[in-house]
Amino acid sequence: MKQIRKLIVAASLGLGLCVLAQAQATIKVGTIFPLSGGAGPQGQHVTNAIAAMAAVINENGGVMGRKIELVSRDDESTPAVGVSRATELMSAGVSVIIEGWNSPVTLAMQPVIARGGVLDITAISKADPILSGDVNPLAIRLNSSNSQDGAVIAKYIVGIKAKRVAFLTENDAYGNGAQASIEGELKKMNYAYEKVAEEKFPFSQADFRISLTSVRAANPDVTVAINANEGLGQPAIIRQARQSKLPGALIAAVGTVAPSVIGVAGEAANGLISADIYFPQIEPFVSNPANQRFVAKTQEMFKYVPDKFMALGATSLQVWAMAANELKTLDREAIAKRIRGGSFKSTVMGDVTFEPNGQLVSKYYLFTVQGGKIAVQK
Repeated sequence: MKQIRKLIVAASLGLGLCVLAQAQATIKVGTIFPLSGGAGPQGQHVTNAIAAMAAVINENGGVMGRKIELVSRDDESTPAVGVSRATELMSAGVSVIIEGWNSPVTLAMQPVIARGGVLDITAISKADPILSGDVNPLAIRLNSSNSQDGAVIAKYIVGIKAKRVAFLTENDAYGNGAQASIEGELKKMNYAYEKVAEEKFPFSQADFRISLTSVRAANPDVTVAINANEGLGQPAIIRQARQSKLPGALIAAVGTVAPSVIGVAGEAANGLISADIYFPQIEPFVSNPANQRFVAKTQEMFKYVPDKFMALGATSLQVWAMAANELKTLDREAIAKRIRGGSFKSTVMGDVTFEPNGQLVSKYYLFTVQGGKIAVQK
């Protein structure tokens, strides 16, 4: 009889320890961004911002009482590498993958992650096909899309009555899509303009002097620079455009001018025109408690103020955690359906809503660069 009691106690103790271990087990969240190369600094910043948000969430009790553990990988801005890293993360047992700086990399990874049964949230990549549903019917994206951005730039071109338009365009899914969107919006508005120059370049390019010579000779009223390589290519275009005495206004594609870009471009960035969807230290963001806590935690952990890209990465994790805690599940399909077409209050980006196709609804703010700082137009 005593032996039976001992067995019962031992079994109960073992069961209790098992339950405790499960409660204490972390939830793995994968991130895939460029951590090296031209876009490496920006990818590192986004990854750090996600880590800051994970710390905030963990301080608030985690996800269903469990701590978040980040597992980060470097896609090297290369589609094949991104696919390999996604496979590694799925083998590591992550519950969600937050990815996407370069659209070609995201488009290559999407079908692999979808087949693996893991939720895929795109934080930055802008190409419209990312949300087409062809390879990932549960797609979610935080950053604004090419089609949304195109309308903003087209409206600005029309507003200043620019007739001679030139393009410096990254020759990939993102760049070509962004240019097509701008031109498509100008056509919708029945705006008469002339495309006086069009120069295409690869993502890794850093010398634009020959391209700028051709653009300068075309005497444009505006030149639209579409370059997602914020660590190298975009600052180089800005500096070399100033050195070439490029006529007319220089417009950077939406979301490609973070403070880090201005820091690298230096004084050449003054006068640059662009638009974006988040600024940490202006309204309505500066008074938002969720944003205040995120900014403070990022400064505490990494000693800098987060930019738009970092905020998008952080909000990706925050929204996923909100949905998981609300539904009390890590199920990919359930969480995706809650986010797509759903709304969330008190995020870093404020109260947010997603379209049924998974696209975050964004508000745009036009700005110029003055004295090395972003000056939002009221």
